[in-house]
Amino acid sequence: MEKESFEDVEVAKILNESFIAIKVDREERPDLDNIYMEVCLGLTGSGGWPLTLFLTPDKKPFFAGTYFPKHSMGQHSGLIELLTIIREQWKDNKSELVNSAEEITRIIKENIGNINQHELDEHIIEKCFNTLEMTFDPKYGGFGSQPKFPTPHNLLFLLRYGIYHKEPKALEIVEKTLIQMYKGGIFDHIGYGFSRYSVDNKWLVPHFEKMLYDNAILLMTYIEAYQLTHKELYKDIAEKIITFVLNEMTSEQGAFYTAIDADSEGEEGKFYLWTINELKTILTPLEYNFLIKHFNVTDKGNFEGKTILNLIHWDDEYLFDFDNNMLEKIHIKLYNVREKRIHPHVDDKILTSINALMISSFALAGKIFNNQKYLDIAETAHEFIMNNLVTKEYRILARYREGEAKYLGYLDDYAYFISSLIELFLATGKHQYIDKALDFNTRMITLFEDVDHGGFFQTGKDSEELIMKTKTIYDGAIPSANSVVTMNLLRLAEITDDISLTNIAREQFKYFSEKINWTPQAYTYMLSAYLFYQASKRKIVLVADKNSKALSETCAVYNTKYLPFTTNIILHKETLASSKIFTDYHNFTNEMAAYICEDFQCNDPIFSKNEIINTINKMKVF
Repeated sequence: MEKESFEDVEVAKILNESFIAIKVDREERPDLDNIYMEVCLGLTGSGGWPLTLFLTPDKKPFFAGTYFPKHSMGQHSGLIELLTIIREQWKDNKSELVNSAEEITRIIKENIGNINQHELDEHIIEKCFNTLEMTFDPKYGGFGSQPKFPTPHNLLFLLRYGIYHKEPKALEIVEKTLIQMYKGGIFDHIGYGFSRYSVDNKWLVPHFEKMLYDNAILLMTYIEAYQLTHKELYKDIAEKIITFVLNEMTSEQGAFYTAIDADSEGEEGKFYLWTINELKTILTPLEYNFLIKHFNVTDKGNFEGKTILNLIHWDDEYLFDFDNNMLEKIHIKLYNVREKRIHPHVDDKILTSINALMISSFALAGKIFNNQKYLDIAETAHEFIMNNLVTKEYRILARYREGEAKYLGYLDDYAYFISSLIELFLATGKHQYIDKALDFNTRMITLFEDVDHGGFFQTGKDSEELIMKTKTIYDGAIPSANSVVTMNLLRLAEITDDISLTNIAREQFKYFSEKINWTPQAYTYMLSAYLFYQASKRKIVLVADKNSKALSETCAVYNTKYLPFTTNIILHKETLASSKIFTDYHNFTNEMAAYICEDFQCNDPIFSKNEIINTINKMKVF
């Protein structure tokens, strides 16, 4: 629509004469996006982007839709015709449109607030798995047919479900999907990183846009898959995602950009595509012959006469065993040539919520891969947020760009930022991170909680007055704010033994139960939180000097085990005295102590490193 209509002189003339045109960046203003998407869904039964609405001057909607071509085509109404009709109706029947807007706003408001609270269905976890299994594509992985989205939080749920219920099928679904996505063109085999989604069922042809949030959650998923299986392929893919993020989406100050456009020079995917003649020119005959076999390159290409490099034709086993110096030489040559092309535009907004999501992934990578560099990157990005996107009054802001921080932070910003603080604490043992997490969690509850009915609003009590307040729960492209809040509450409760936080989380399940019970597969991250709530849990507290060799050796062993319902806390003796939370872990003369608690019952501390490691090695999931 931007190219067809909003940059078109004829359309612009009508708009400027009779309307006030407002373009909203849905990433900067998710509050507006949520409200008006609810309107579109209510009026048309479906939604999506671009999202097009007509409002009265007091911002109440009377017409909504998604895509409108410049002129009518088939069943698509044309924007010029629509503008003409609405202009005439506003002139002749203004009062009717105003009344309609009032009524639409009232009904949408009532529907949003009209929630029946129940307990979650006792079989809700199994129902979610069964639905995902039914929609799973056994040939190419993923869910449904086309287009296919990665939705990695579905895979994170299945990892936990598979372990919890000893269900190998769940783990098969995860591995098949992770491998097939990597084999496809949705993964950039030259510059790395994943595109937004695939337009076909086998992950070959992507919508070439690359989003920070997709790569952040996919990074998390590949890390967990590696931790569970110890298959080096998953670690390799995770580190390729990291390479991409550092090369293409990291600012000089260490924060992360939002997205990379699909188009360059006016053509989608042009930056990423190859022709046969080009490849022959770049590579030696030996390299070229290797390339066409490895990446299945043909004369006719696989996308508009050109080629998207992919590995779809190979059996999965090939990927685990493949190691070839020839491929590395080819990769360097193609990367260097591609770097000289005109690059797609980078959306250099720095969003608090998505930066926090990437910080969590880097912290997890640093911990599981035992890589201090990744932890340093996470901490640098955290400092950027603290220095640029948190006010002196400790109010989080949503967006930073070119020296300007703007918009009071939304629930997403608080939820993801608190989650990143939890990950940083668990990865580094630095108690300032858990102190901040608890502080911001308290501020979040004060700002966003609906104390009368339940759940958390998208906007804070100090935000601008909009026509209605919404509560996000749908786990779409990324987990919803309310889902992340719920997981945070449970993890903080486990770390601090504060049962009041568990009680708030339990109310979250009850408040949103009607929606979750109806379509559980749409709320997989909330159900991951529910699985964490239900499961028997274990807490290991390791207390030692910061530079203790015994501590690092013990953590190296623990981090090789996939224990999603176990919380491993590191406390450094040097800072323990100043902590207000961990006062129960008294001083001792040994180099290290391990306190192990299961289901609120704690054993005597273990002081022998070998005994601690043996105990961890024998641990089951729960």
